[in-house]
Amino acid sequence: MEYLTIDLSINSEEVSTVIKEFITTYVSNSGCNCVVIGLSGGVDSAVTAVLCRGVLGKKNTKCVFLPDETTPKDDFKHYEIIVKKFDLLCEKRDISPIVKQITDTCIVKPNKYALANIKARARMILLFEYANMGNSLVCGTSNKSEILIGYFTKYGDGGVDIQPIGDLYKTQVWELAKHLKIPKEMISKPPTAGLWYGQTDEQEFKLSYCELDMILAGLERKLDVKDIAKFVRVKKSEVERIKKMRIKSQHKRRTPLIPKIGLRTTGLDWRSPVQEG
Repeated sequence: MEYLTIDLSINSEEVSTVIKEFITTYVSNSGCNCVVIGLSGGVDSAVTAVLCRGVLGKKNTKCVFLPDETTPKDDFKHYEIIVKKFDLLCEKRDISPIVKQITDTCIVKPNKYALANIKARARMILLFEYANMGNSLVCGTSNKSEILIGYFTKYGDGGVDIQPIGDLYKTQVWELAKHLKIPKEMISKPPTAGLWYGQTDEQEFKLSYCELDMILAGLERKLDVKDIAKFVRVKKSEVERIKKMRIKSQHKRRTPLIPKIGLRTTGLDWRSPVQEG
């Protein structure tokens, strides 16, 4: 146990290069010219937008800010700072009327969690419509921590064409953000999806991102649950809880399952080729 180490430090310059090459290759091979990004005022979308802007240019990096009545005030301020500092193209639309119209016609009145998913899916619809009208791909902004535990809305913020920072844990995104000179106040503020008043990521996890990332990295390395708990200094039950979250959210990370009948089955053993560069 004394030799166990989990090092999540990254070479930000190399990571930036890999992600930029990925963006360039995928967009080019898809036959598209641009990407559309949902800019939220948070660090993940800021990092994604800056990386896309760096390789695709200003006119081919289209950002959209889609607030509603529960969007934190800081997000309004920070999205404007990012747009100005990095000279980004950005449209702004308040989705509150759309959300209200959907909730008013729902079969069952949504609770706060269902309402949060409605907001995320409303944003997805608008992003894809904008992308459809401009020969663009929808570029996601989810990080590895969120993806692994299913902390995203299926067919909402998870409904995208590419996820450039999807293999970076949240703590690594913070590290990359510093390298890209994202404003400190955006990096240090409590992460939130702003889906209801007072909501923060870490309150929902009941763990800090530092703890969560270490647990996930330990599971990624197939380390013993007891050893991970000792290293992160959390209860074993917390590691097991995160492991269960990862298992239960598998359906969010894959295409819908299809029963095997034919010789080769879509999503199982008839796989689409990865776009090559």
